Amino acid sequence: MNLNRATIIGNLTRDPESRSTPNGQTVCSFSIATTYAYKDATGQKVEKPEYHSIVAWGKLAEICTQYLAKGRKVYAEGRLQTREWTSQDGQKRTRTEIVADNVIGLDR
Repeated sequence: MNLNRATIIGNLTRDPESRSTPNGQTVCSFSIATTYAYKDATGQKVEKPEYHSIVAWGKLAEICTQYLAKGRKVYAEGRLQTREWTSQDGQKRTRTEIVADNVIGLDR
């Protein structure tokens, strides 16, 4: 049995960016920041931010573009996907993203 699932709650770091593929499908990308807090050896509270790239497709992408904005708190779930490509300068690049199945705005 295998499971590829990611669930996060955090704040949008930027407004969603929407575009269309050549075949007309809408795709939306945005980033969510989460924070991990712990106490170090001296007892001081340390907060470490993590940034997660999210991609939504189709109708969900249209909804994300319309209702989400920078700073809003959101719930996102989906599967992890890693893409590889060669940049214009010839460097091999990789990026791990959450391909969203469900996104819910938690602010009013």
